[in-house]
This record gives sequence, C-alpha cells and structure tokens, in this order.
Amino acid sequence: MDSLLYTLTQALGAPHVRTGADAAPYVTDWRKRYHGQALAVVFPANTDEVAAVVRACATAHVPVVPQGGNTGLVGSATPDASGRSVVMSTLRLNRIRQVDVANQTMTVEAGCILQNVQQAAADAGCLFPLRMGSEGSCTIGGNLASNAGGTQVLRYGNARDLCLGLEAVTPQGDIWHGLHGLRKNNTGYDLRHLLIGSEGTLGIITAATLKLFPLPGAQMVAWAALPSLDAAVALLALARQRLDAGLTGFELMNHTALQMAQRHFPQQRVPFVDTAPWCVLLENSVTSTAASGAERAQQQLQDVLEAAMEQELVTDAVLAESLAQARSLWHVRESIPLAQAQEGLNIKLDIAIPTSAIPAFVAETDAVIRAQIPGVHFVTFGHMGDSNLHYNVQAPTGTDPAAFLRQHEAAVNALVFDAVRRFGGSISAEHGIGQLKRDILPRYQSPVALGMMRTIKQALDPKNTMNPGKMLSL
Repeated sequence: MDSLLYTLTQALGAPHVRTGADAAPYVTDWRKRYHGQALAVVFPANTDEVAAVVRACATAHVPVVPQGGNTGLVGSATPDASGRSVVMSTLRLNRIRQVDVANQTMTVEAGCILQNVQQAAADAGCLFPLRMGSEGSCTIGGNLASNAGGTQVLRYGNARDLCLGLEAVTPQGDIWHGLHGLRKNNTGYDLRHLLIGSEGTLGIITAATLKLFPLPGAQMVAWAALPSLDAAVALLALARQRLDAGLTGFELMNHTALQMAQRHFPQQRVPFVDTAPWCVLLENSVTSTAASGAERAQQQLQDVLEAAMEQELVTDAVLAESLAQARSLWHVRESIPLAQAQEGLNIKLDIAIPTSAIPAFVAETDAVIRAQIPGVHFVTFGHMGDSNLHYNVQAPTGTDPAAFLRQHEAAVNALVFDAVRRFGGSISAEHGIGQLKRDILPRYQSPVALGMMRTIKQALDPKNTMNPGKMLSL
C-alpha cells in the first residue's frame, strides 16, 4: 500500500493526503454510531484529481468511500474497520462554476456547502430551494448522493427534482461530462438518476447543474395547535386548496418533540408547548415583491387559519408578524434534531407513509410499542406535506439510552417497518439506506427490484470498489 500512498501524494500533494491521527475525524459518522479505519483520507481539488485517485485505487483494488459534509444519518460515508479504504473528501471541490439567470440554472461543484449555494443563488436574485437543518455543513454532492429532502419538498421536490445534469467519475476513473441545463433531454437512459440516491456506490459526483427559481417576494409563517393527527391531515388539504403552489412548508411536531426542544434550548419561545398534542408550522410564499404581495400572502394564511378554526381543526394559532418572528418559528422546528442529540441516543426512523394513513399508522404503532415497552416516549415530527415522518422512540425516563438501544432497537425497527409496509410506505424517506438499513432492505424490497439494483451495481462497478458495504449486500 505504500506505493498507492506515494501515487496519491504525487497526484494531490502531501498536505492533501492524511493518514493516522490526521484521518481520525473522517472515519466516524455524525451520530458517532459508526467507527471505521482508512488507509488514507484524500482531498482532491478538481475533477481530474478525483479521477486520478479513483484510477489509482482501482489499479490497487482499494475501495473508495466518498464523503461530503459527513452529516448523513445512515453510515453511508464511513469506511469499514479493515483500514483498506481510501476516504475521498470532496470539501475542496467547492467552486460555484456558473450562475445562468436567464436559464434559471447554476452549476456548482460537489463539495459546495448547501448554505453557500443558497447564498450564491440569492446574490443572483434567485432561489435554490433545498433547505434542511444541516445546510451549514452538508454538501451538494452528499445531498444528491442521498437524494436529500428537507422542508421545501412539498413545493419544489427532493434533491433529484432540483438537478438537471451531473459531472461524475466512474468506478474505473473515467469522467462523465453530463452537465447541462436542459429541461428536456431524451437522448438515451437518464444516467443522472442512476447516480442520484446511489450513495456513492456507482460513482462519485463532482459537479451538478441545479434548477433555480424566482426569489420569493414574501414568505409568511404561521404556527397552529391541533387536537389530533386527523385534524393535521384535514388542515393540509385545506391549506393546499386555499394556497395551492404558495404552500411551501407544512411541518408536523408532537408535544414531546416540542417539550424536548424547549428543555434543551430554553431561550426559544415554543408556542403551545404544554397545551397541544400536535403543532404544525405552515409557510405561504408569493413571488411578488410589492407590499401588496406580502399583505396578500399574510391574508391568505390568516384565512386558512380562520377556516380551520371554524372547522375545529385548529385550537389556537400565531401568525408571524415579522421576518424575525418567522425565523424564530422555523428555528424551533429545526432545533428538534439538535435537542434529540442532546437528549441522548434513541431509535431514529425516517419513513414515508401516505398522508391519509399517517393518523392510523401512528395510533397503531404507538400502541403496539407501548404495550411491549411501557414508558417509552415518542418523538414524532417531520415533513407532513410530503408524507415524511421522523418517528423516533426514546427510552423510558431513568433508563440508560445505550442499554435501551441494545435491548430494543432491532425489535422496534421490525415493528415499525412491518407497519410501514402494511400502510404502503417506505422504510427510508430522505436519509438513504447506508449501513443502517442495508441488511434489512431485502425484507422490505422486492426480489425483482433488488436483482435489478445488483445488476446495475455489478455492471458499473464489477470490482465492488465504490463505497462497498453500503446500500446493497452483494
């Protein structure tokens, strides 16, 4: 392996090839759940250097593990314990290559931090709508490799829907130049969709051409207290009917999640934290920059809330009267995962359920788990507008969280995933499969689908050197 390290050092320069203790920060995942070892961690600065690294590793039969901001929750960017892998960080691939306002696109490199992409779009008078709690550290390449969702999927779609073209390096070290800003392009298989959501198992995304949208003239935010999940489903239908495409956010939170956020971030004002079993954050956006546009957006949102109160769907509500108040409400929602991290280990489940079935799913699953593990707490929140729930099971008060996970995680996962299947849902909504769900995927995915996925993997990466051990068991 010394010869490979020499080759990598010659290609990238010694400061950009890290080994030993210098590699340590890059071999553990964000949740501190997966710990691996690496032969080296490399930091290429451009696509040619990425290709050179991949070719060298392919020749040496050494696996490559792509890594962006290392914010994933399923262990996709963490090497195994063998110490044979090369971790490839994309953080030096961080250029905004082009912003094309007339075409409503921007081309950025994979290591660009999402927040910086959002800002570059805003500086050009445009919107890049991918939004999530980790946007200050996650990267575009990671967002695309995991097909990230976030809080704006209801209006704009997942990361997949926001990408028009890709540049990528194949497992053999070839460069695919697929960057274009075309909305219509029917020239064969859409290779971009193979790579998006593949978690680095089919190649390494090095750059992407992304869709831009008009910058909202006004975004009005409301926070509503609800008596039940059935009321939340009805409120979503009402908001869609009244606001149409203006509805850009519909975030669901239960009282346990909000109490946790209040406990760990007491400086926040959490509306109705002790009085409502469920709360929803709604956002209404308009493109008009005129004052009348903002007034109209606010009035539309107010009308929705008044109608909802008349129908007894909402028991109380607050409407943000300033940008600062709107940001404060969004901050409460975004602080829930951080509060969870401070609370300690818990069983995290990222699932999708048809919106109409969410109330029955939650009622049934909560009851089954409570019957088997008395005293558990359910931290349930998520992007209800696009049917994505973060369904989390917390240890009973006074119980050691680590021991709780060891004793109950496998059984709880099986209970929840079996219920997800019965209700026609998905065991992974926006976080991917990674290591976390790799071994259980065959139970919830059809043999035909798995066979097709393995065929694609073997055709593109016959030596299994591209992020092995993730997503699929070969």
